[in-house]
Amino acid sequence: MLDFILLKKLLIENNSFLITTHVNPDADAIGSEVAVYLVLKELGKKVNIINYNETPYNLTFLDSENVIKQYNSTKHDPVINSVDVIICVDFNRADRTVKMKEILVESSNTKICIDHHQEPEDFIDYNFIDTNYSATGEIVYDFIKKTNIVKLSYDIVYPLYAAIMTDTGSFRFERTTPALHRMISEMIELGVIPGEVYNKIYDESKFSKIKLLGRALNSMQLSGKKQNVGYMILTQKDFDETGAVESDTDGFVNNALSVEYVKIGILFIELKDGFKMSFRSKGNIPVSKLAGEFGGGGHTNAAGARFFNKQLKDILPEVLIKASVYAEMEGK
Repeated sequence: MLDFILLKKLLIENNSFLITTHVNPDADAIGSEVAVYLVLKELGKKVNIINYNETPYNLTFLDSENVIKQYNSTKHDPVINSVDVIICVDFNRADRTVKMKEILVESSNTKICIDHHQEPEDFIDYNFIDTNYSATGEIVYDFIKKTNIVKLSYDIVYPLYAAIMTDTGSFRFERTTPALHRMISEMIELGVIPGEVYNKIYDESKFSKIKLLGRALNSMQLSGKKQNVGYMILTQKDFDETGAVESDTDGFVNNALSVEYVKIGILFIELKDGFKMSFRSKGNIPVSKLAGEFGGGGHTNAAGARFFNKQLKDILPEVLIKASVYAEMEGK
């Protein structure tokens, strides 16, 4: 059980905070950051949110006050070094902040992690991590409600609803529990309109994203003895020709799992300085362990890994062979 009393004590007894999250932030990351920011502001604290990437365009509505800033070392390193506490939200491995890693690890500030991912790194002073939660946003909501650190309000629960809705796959993934539905009902009672949040995240995409999705689907191939691994590849040429951006690929990998007999879906994305892989799986197939074999991590059914200064062609065969082995694990 998470020690919410300790977390409350840390927030109340310190005065200045920096909140940050992982590269290419999703709705759980942004929504949780904004909610923690609002809690701290209500407590009268000095707070900054600084992320390595800019906020994806379909999530900017969650930051209505435009408080999230994109990292600039010259401008923000002094800010990071000056705060009492750094709060790491929705990640527990320092390399998930890319070029912010060095300043975060080497700073002498107290470091807090609020997260629900597996296999944390040892760079944090106080970990509030529980993989039984469906989303980091669920942890934040549970913390606020159980400690009464502030009163839950529409402004606070709105971004948390987005966090939970997206990380549960619109409430269809494994950790969608009766207790979670009761939590969501409380958010709706406070004024959250589910359809509105869903539409802003998923139904207001730029045309470039739809064109990129077409490229991804057209690239899909099946692998493994039983054709139980589906994978897609997106190149820099695809991004250049469609005008799309990396954050547009959020959720693309799930399309591979919609193919008959496919147990593991993989999306390979070529970056300017390497490539990334997103893994998804059905049942109890632990793609977090598969990703871990390549220096990544995540959840049992959703994970990823990044490579810098390497080419996809050099590692693709190995990834597909290992993925095929993992795809045979279901039920074992």
